[in-house]
Amino acid sequence: MLRLRFTSLLIVLTGVALSASGANSPSHVSANGLLLVDNKGAHSLGIVDPHAGEQLAAVPEGGITGHEVAASPDGRTAYVPIYGNSGVGKPGTDGHNMVVIDVHDRKVVGNVDFGKGVRPHCPIYNTKDGMLYVTTELNESVSIIDPHTLKIVGEVPTGQKESHMLAITHDGLRAYTANVGPGTVSVLDLKNRKTLAIIPISGETQRISVSADDSMVFTSDQTKPRLAVIDGATNKVKTWVPLPGLGYGTAATNDGRWLVVAVPTVNKVAVVDLRTMKVAHTIDVPKAPQEVLIRPDGKVAYVSCDSTNQVAAINTQTWKLDKLIPVGKGADGLAWAAASM
Repeated sequence: MLRLRFTSLLIVLTGVALSASGANSPSHVSANGLLLVDNKGAHSLGIVDPHAGEQLAAVPEGGITGHEVAASPDGRTAYVPIYGNSGVGKPGTDGHNMVVIDVHDRKVVGNVDFGKGVRPHCPIYNTKDGMLYVTTELNESVSIIDPHTLKIVGEVPTGQKESHMLAITHDGLRAYTANVGPGTVSVLDLKNRKTLAIIPISGETQRISVSADDSMVFTSDQTKPRLAVIDGATNKVKTWVPLPGLGYGTAATNDGRWLVVAVPTVNKVAVVDLRTMKVAHTIDVPKAPQEVLIRPDGKVAYVSCDSTNQVAAINTQTWKLDKLIPVGKGADGLAWAAASM
């Protein structure tokens, strides 16, 4: 009887502790992971509980302005390059640094200074070699940063201007940059730090991603409503997929079946069937969808919507809009901060 009473008391006390912690406590949220969104209009990094559908904090970045964000594999740290006050290829300031943000403590804890204005833009944490890769447009390169020392340890030339967005294969060996103004894609050998090929796409291209098996690379033509599909083996465009409008950000689902495409000119998300290379579904979303992120479990596609300060959460089983998450002004870059222990 005494043991039963002690057990009951322990259960009650545990329940009180859990209730007191609240649904938005770091321990509760980190158990499920966090969505990071760069609010470029607010110059802040939004930390979002995607399950509750709310922004928990907006961390000032201290610069104008970050566009994209990457997270460390343990979910503790975020990296935000400070690009400048203009768009790619347009007159404006030239950002020269990247801030490092502690996701748990919600504050800037570090800085990488590139030494001059380079317009750093898209960061990716390469889990295979442990390095952080950041496009540095004005250097026509991708800079390599050791995330532990925050030192620049090298660079990979792209051979093109306006190397804006970056994608890295799942084996960590190759990378691709979308070179906006030239309308090309650069293929990079990360191990040997050299350019392997430059692929002509159109008069202008934007955003880039790779398929789940690394066999295909996707980028959006900005002169016609179509998507370029590049063969990863030949480094040539293998086919074009017509879109309902000019495409932007893309992301492939984990099973390799679908490609989710933001189409800001018509405020939709298009879902391409990668077996038929045709749009199989379209979903209405708020104005100016930008970037697409597939949740690690593959069940949700998050799409940042720049003009309405929201992130759209789309169910990848039903291809229906599940919820709209209010975030900060000018929602753009997305990253997933894994649950940290």
